Amino acid sequence: MINDLELFNELVEYLISEEKNNPVAKVISTDALYDKIDLELKNEAAIDTDFKNALKSIIKSTPKTASTSFYNQLFGGRIDRAVLGDLLAVMLNNSMYTYKVAGPQVGIEKIILKRVCDMIGYPKIADGTFAPGGSMSNYMAVLMARDRYNPKVRDEGVSHKMTLYTSEASHYSIAKNASFVGVGRDQVRAIKTNDKGEMLAKDLENQITKDLELGCQPFFVNATAGTTVLGAFDNVEQISKVCKKHKIWLHLDGAYCGSVIFSNQYKHLVNGIEHTDSFSINAHKMLGTPLSCSILVAKDKKHLYQSFSNDAEYLYQTDDDAFNLGKTSLQCGRRNDALKLWTLWKSVGTNGLEKIVDHMFDLAEIARDYIKNHPDYTLYSFDDSISVCFNYKTIPANVLCTALYQHSKLMVGFGNFRDQKFVRMVTVNTLLQKEDIINFFDTIEKFVATADL
Repeated sequence: MINDLELFNELVEYLISEEKNNPVAKVISTDALYDKIDLELKNEAAIDTDFKNALKSIIKSTPKTASTSFYNQLFGGRIDRAVLGDLLAVMLNNSMYTYKVAGPQVGIEKIILKRVCDMIGYPKIADGTFAPGGSMSNYMAVLMARDRYNPKVRDEGVSHKMTLYTSEASHYSIAKNASFVGVGRDQVRAIKTNDKGEMLAKDLENQITKDLELGCQPFFVNATAGTTVLGAFDNVEQISKVCKKHKIWLHLDGAYCGSVIFSNQYKHLVNGIEHTDSFSINAHKMLGTPLSCSILVAKDKKHLYQSFSNDAEYLYQTDDDAFNLGKTSLQCGRRNDALKLWTLWKSVGTNGLEKIVDHMFDLAEIARDYIKNHPDYTLYSFDDSISVCFNYKTIPANVLCTALYQHSKLMVGFGNFRDQKFVRMVTVNTLLQKEDIINFFDTIEKFVATADL
C-alpha cells in the first residue's frame, strides 16, 4: 500500500503540472484512441514501468476539469479540503445503508441533510438522502410525488393518465424520469417561459386546468433554480400558489444553482422554497466538491419511507431506522458522498460556502461587463446568472467552440434558446479569478485573429 500511495502522489504531481502547462489536453480522436494510448487488458500483468506510463498517458490526455481554461460543464475546479474528504471516503470504504456498517459516517450525512432542511425553512419532520446525481434526485422526487398521489400505484401500476409539468427550459431528466416511473414521456407538459427562460405560472395554471377537464391526473410540478442553458430561476412563490390550489407536489430542481441558499445576497432567487415538497442540490457544482455530491430533501420524511423503504433482515440488524439510511434511499449499496462536503463545510464554515457562491456571481458580472464594453460581442445573458451566453463577431457558436477545443485553447460549450445558438461560458469553476475571465476573452480574440473560421 505504501508503494501505491507513493505512486499516487507522483501521479497527482504530474496531473497538477499538466494542468498548469497544458490546461487543455490535446484532443485524441475516437478512431485513434486505442492506437495512441495503451488501454488494452492482457492476460499477463503489466510491469510497473509500463503500468505507470499508461497512467501518465491517460492523465495527459484526459480533459483538465480543474484548469482555469475549463468552462465546458456546470462544474469545475478543485477545493483541497473537499478532495481530502473524498480520498478519506475511498480509504474508509463504507457503504451508507446501515449505521452498523457506516457508524459516524451516517451522522455526517444526517447533519448535512438537517442543516439544508433548516436553511430552506422545512419543518422538523423533513429529511433527505444523497443521490448519484441531479437526474437521480429528480427521479426520486417524481417517484415520491407519484406515490403520494396514488399509494396503490407501487403495487398495481399506473392505470390512469397522470400528468407532470416542467418548463420548456428545464433539464432533460424530467421527461426521461416520466418514462422510468411508468407515466410516460407523452404526459410531460412543457410549460412556456419568458425571455429569460423562467417558467410562466399563468401558463402552468392554464395547462393544469386543461388536463383536469380531460380527466387527467396532475401530480407533479418541477421548478428550476438555474436552468441548464441560461441559468434562470423559476419564480417559486408564484408556482407554489398554483400547486397549492390543485394539491400538486412541487419539486425545486436546484442541481445547478440551488447553492444560492448559502448566500445572503442571492438566496432571494429561490424565495418561496419553503413551500416546495422537495428540493435537490448538487454540491459538486456551485460548492465545488468532487463529483458526485447530490442531495435530495423532502418536507415530510414519510414520503422517503413510503417510496423507498423495504424490510431486509439480512441487512437491517439494528433498531433505529432513522440511522439506517438504506430505508430512505433508492440504492442499497451506496458510496459515502457526504464526507467530502462535510470536510469542506467544517473547514470553511457556512460563511466560507457563502463566499464560494458569491464569488461565482462576481465572476459572471465581470464577464458580462467585458462583453458589454466590446462591440464584437453580443450578450444573451442577464444579471443574477452564472451562465454567460454570447456570440463573438459573426462566427457560429458551435464552430468557435469546436475550433477552440480542437486546437487545445479553451474548453467551452454552446447552447441554444429559442433557436438562437450561442457560446455558454459558466463561471462555476472554483479556481477562477478575474484575470482568468479576462484571459478567456483574450484567448478567443487572439485565436480568431489567426484562425481560418
